[in-house]
Amino acid sequence: MRCAACKDKACATGKDCCTESTNVVKATYASDSDVLKSLEVATQIESRYYMQKTRVEELILYAQGMGYKKLGVAFCIGLAQEAATLCAILERDFEVSSVCCKLCGIDKAYFGLERLHAGAENEPKSEAMCNPIGQALILNRERTDLNIILGLCIGHDTIFTAYSEAPVTTLAVKDRVLAHNPLGALYSNYYLSKLRESGCNK
Repeated sequence: MRCAACKDKACATGKDCCTESTNVVKATYASDSDVLKSLEVATQIESRYYMQKTRVEELILYAQGMGYKKLGVAFCIGLAQEAATLCAILERDFEVSSVCCKLCGIDKAYFGLERLHAGAENEPKSEAMCNPIGQALILNRERTDLNIILGLCIGHDTIFTAYSEAPVTTLAVKDRVLAHNPLGALYSNYYLSKLRESGCNK
């Protein structure tokens, strides 16, 4: 499939471009009541609040619609302030558990990982690695209903999702250059031309 190259996206008005798998898809939805409920709640939010609610508000509406009681927040230490603000908002309606990426304080040297401050004049004696498995295991132990990713590093987000027992949604992804808005690179002529010409090689 190369849907991104399609000019008219006729599927939005009912055209079926993958007839061989459509029945399988329908059967898969029908066989999982949790997935059907998630589909229903998400569609209600889109229909009732289109262009009216922020993603944070949609997150709250979704969790309420799904009947979730306990939420988990897995956050990057660089967004600790944002995590505190988010948790304070969520705690008005839910029980919330939050885990920082540096949980357990495991030194990067333990796994031979590259250090961020290697060779710096004020290089710290210990530099803790990010710990997405630890974040997931703690939230599994807390028995959260839904886990929220807030700014985890690329790759660490995939590890966290793989080890999380609860479903995972992403509120914000990390982009240190573009204020955590990676699509900014696709909207900016400067970054867009750079990506088209050389990718990330220069």
